Amino acid sequence: MSEDIAWQVFFELHSNLPREGPGNDAVTAQALSCIPGFPEPPRILDLGCGPGMQTLALARLTAGQITAVDLYHPYLDELQRRAVAAGLDKQITVTQADMADLPFAPASFDLIWAEGSAYALGFANALQNWRSLLKHPGYLAVSEVSWTRADLPAPVVDFWRTEYPAIQSIEANLAAIEAAGYQTLAHFILPPEAWWEHYYTPLEQRLEVLERQYHNIPEAQSVFDQHRCEMETHRQYADYYGYVFYILQVED
Repeated sequence: MSEDIAWQVFFELHSNLPREGPGNDAVTAQALSCIPGFPEPPRILDLGCGPGMQTLALARLTAGQITAVDLYHPYLDELQRRAVAAGLDKQITVTQADMADLPFAPASFDLIWAEGSAYALGFANALQNWRSLLKHPGYLAVSEVSWTRADLPAPVVDFWRTEYPAIQSIEANLAAIEAAGYQTLAHFILPPEAWWEHYYTPLEQRLEVLERQYHNIPEAQSVFDQHRCEMETHRQYADYYGYVFYILQVED
């Protein structure tokens, strides 16, 4: 029962946020600009789409046909509402599916987009699992939290050892990309505002409301403490890690 309460509070905390991870439309556009070209209109697979801020940006920027996938159906419902409001619903199809077991035929897509979602499989596993879904030439744009320095303070190492033990340096991720059969076309670190404007700031505002609502429920407080710890870690140690966008092409 306590686990059910924690999940309920978690999803209430994350419902109807602009995004479910760092990023913004400028970052999406920058990553897209690194791709030399694809057939028009491209077939795009957006994996771990969440409420779909980047899905809508891709629809506007490419006029592509986009399949948006997430395991949590309320995110897909929210994306559909936003797509209708933006007049982009005819370009976007939503699918509830596990990213590790996708219901698509090989060579179905010109571009796979994965903003902050590869961690669910592990970066190297995601690269391997998704490769067969791409046409030739095909592209993968994926953002992954990565170490950006080598001189890591113990507190930030301890935090990520608990939250995401698979975090690696940019160099290690580039090596994993090559081993998985991709060429790296470009990579860049997301700017500081990409963490706060559409993610941490709205999340922090929601936290303040829900903490008052659930102030006497320990399971809820544990969820809130986790999120506050994450944000405080970023405030103190943002120079040592960041989300990195890797733009890749399948090698023949």
